[in-house]
Amino acid sequence: MKATGIVRRIDDLGRVVIPKEIRRTMRIREGDPLEIYTDADGEVIFKKYSPMGEMSEFTSQYAEVLYRATNMPVIITDRDHVISCTGLSKKDTIDRHITKELEDIMENRSSFVASADKKTLMPVEGLDRNAAIAYPIVGSGDVSGAVILLFGESGAAPTQAEIKLAQVAASFLGKQTEE
Repeated sequence: MKATGIVRRIDDLGRVVIPKEIRRTMRIREGDPLEIYTDADGEVIFKKYSPMGEMSEFTSQYAEVLYRATNMPVIITDRDHVISCTGLSKKDTIDRHITKELEDIMENRSSFVASADKKTLMPVEGLDRNAAIAYPIVGSGDVSGAVILLFGESGAAPTQAEIKLAQVAASFLGKQTEE
């Protein structure tokens, strides 16, 4: 654990303000859920809660099935980083941060489908692969991540079936976060 040198007081309602610099650095947005941990030494630790992170084993299996069906590399993210991938090196992909462009797509609850007239989308920082399809995962009205199919070896435009599979995957995972 790293000390920041920042001290905050708890108000009469038990609230404490997390400084803007820390919220920005840790990508904590208004309304984000935080888990609270305590230990025997009296430490209180706030950790960003990721419903998608709780389902990483399940999302890995879903990514594998989606990859077999489409032969396109698959990435599943939470709101901040990659939690599952298939068709790519897991060591080089898992836990990488998503890009601002993908974050904007999720925040706007829009989708991305590559075409000749649409600009490219690099979904993951430090990963030199373009997305062919990206759909946000929405459950209980909250965005919790995204399903991304990257261009395969052929570089061919996504088919309607591949687009529908990505859309169904995002909808299904969103439903799973509700339970």
